Amino acid sequence: MRKYNKIETIYKRDIEGTKKLLPGVFRDSTVAFLAYNTWEWTEKVDGTNIRICWDGHKVTFGGRTDNAQIPAPLMNRLNELFGGSVNEEVFEQCFGEAEVILFGEGYGAGIQKGGGDYISNGVDFILFDVLWGENFQPRYMVEAIAKSFDVKVVPIVGTGNLEQAVNFVMSHPNSQIAEKPREMEGIVCRPAVELRNRNGERIIVKIKWEDFKHLT
Repeated sequence: MRKYNKIETIYKRDIEGTKKLLPGVFRDSTVAFLAYNTWEWTEKVDGTNIRICWDGHKVTFGGRTDNAQIPAPLMNRLNELFGGSVNEEVFEQCFGEAEVILFGEGYGAGIQKGGGDYISNGVDFILFDVLWGENFQPRYMVEAIAKSFDVKVVPIVGTGNLEQAVNFVMSHPNSQIAEKPREMEGIVCRPAVELRNRNGERIIVKIKWEDFKHLT
């Protein structure tokens, strides 16, 4: 099962002692070139990466890697959302025999430190990307697929250039999906139009509060 691409942080790190980010020094030249274009920012949820794979005939579940163990309560929830004959028919109706991977985050009580702030008594799955064949789907398709399975999708928390995105994270916002007040872990930023760099790698970056709090 294909793994989700690693999302790099926006800036390079100081490798001469502090290991802190170097504001304005981009890791990727393509990201630097696009920095003042419009990007879409979604909340980064602090949980465990989950893959829902439809091979055209059956559905299987996986963590970030093929050897990752999915906690039993979360596996039960995934079976509720995507398992069984009815959901199999939904997959068939949506995708036919095409290979599709739904990427999302398992989150809630017992998953990561403070997971109970998201969901105090239980766990859930939230969708953030859909890979259909070799193409990541646009936001409106991700939302439509989430609706088909009656699952949540990560909220869009803003749009704008990357400088504005950094300022947003440095304002220390709270999560938009948590039951209890808790700091937003950060955001994931994508260009308004899906793009890849010269190596065929997807253009996508993360901006985490943990990396920028020392600058506030």
